[in-house]
Amino acid sequence: MALEPIQQLKNLLGQAKQVLIFLPQNPTGDAIGSGWAFYFFLKRKGIEATLAFSDDTGSVQKFHFLPQPKEITHRISGARDFMLSFNTRLNKITNVRTATEGEEFKIYITPERGAIDPQDFSFIPAKFKYDLVVVLDCPDKESVGKLYEENSDIFYEVPIVNIDHHSTNDNFGQINFVDMTASSTAEILAGLIESLDPFSLDETIVNCLLAGIISATNSFQKRNTTPKALTIAAKLMEKGADQKRIVRYLYKTQPLHILKLWGRVMARLKWDENLGLVWAPVYLEDFVQSRSNPKDLPLILEKIKDNYSTGRIFLVFYNETTDTLAGIAKCAKAEDLGKISSLFGGSVFQDSVTFRLRGKDMIEAEQEIVNKLSKITEQSSPTPF
Repeated sequence: MALEPIQQLKNLLGQAKQVLIFLPQNPTGDAIGSGWAFYFFLKRKGIEATLAFSDDTGSVQKFHFLPQPKEITHRISGARDFMLSFNTRLNKITNVRTATEGEEFKIYITPERGAIDPQDFSFIPAKFKYDLVVVLDCPDKESVGKLYEENSDIFYEVPIVNIDHHSTNDNFGQINFVDMTASSTAEILAGLIESLDPFSLDETIVNCLLAGIISATNSFQKRNTTPKALTIAAKLMEKGADQKRIVRYLYKTQPLHILKLWGRVMARLKWDENLGLVWAPVYLEDFVQSRSNPKDLPLILEKIKDNYSTGRIFLVFYNETTDTLAGIAKCAKAEDLGKISSLFGGSVFQDSVTFRLRGKDMIEAEQEIVNKLSKITEQSSPTPF
């Protein structure tokens, strides 16, 4: 009789010495809270853990108030060894030395007699040093981004545990904990950790989990806030999670440069109520005067989205180079992300779409963008959150 997934996970963790935890590229607050929580859970169990993700937007900085994991990497190196194997039955090896010459690393091998027959040695990739890979908040392997592209072999040679709440998840793990009715990955993980070892839910872990749930539900204000999410959040608070502190840092405390940039963007924000379209151009001067950069724009865009509950498409665009304009959009309807990507040849990741226009100034670009987006929004009336 096949084991239940939770028992399979227990068995894998019982045998694991090193676990690699993948988060999506530019992780959401849900992914960060979940990743931090699982890292500290593994540490409590005496298992070495490493968090791996690429973060081009600096989203992790927002969670500085949580205890910080020590083992975080943005580029996986040394994940596996490569072995040169020699058959010494007929000819012993008496000496091995190495040398670096320019850009070449050389290995010198001295046989006991004569020359080494090329048929007597082979080049073999050894096993990965990780016993288990856990992927959090990713609907597919490609959501890991460039870390997946650079290390795809590990996804096919090491057991994968897939923990996620997206309805588009393709169950790519050997063990899958996917619940599309959950508010967040952190909610799912809270239940898993309680099943694995309820006594491990210390103050550090419950604060990380609650931070993930609060971020995913916009402090329990989004439609994805279910009774189960509230129940789990209450249990986490009973175990020491500080809701007020989390909310204060996530929503009431912002770095000065974010507040300055937000103010400058809001000053020229445009809003077409009939189309449900909210947009704003961002100029180089805005970044200079606020001491910010384009990596801060997704957070600004999220704040704009939170303030226009009847909006459908939320957009900012800026000059990436003298000849290239970049746009970032978030949508109330997930299906609109694909439509915008098709219109502009952009790419969708998580809850936003990015695209580029070349050879246009701000005014021309704004007219083109608004005209094209109008075709999407005219198809149906704006839908409230």
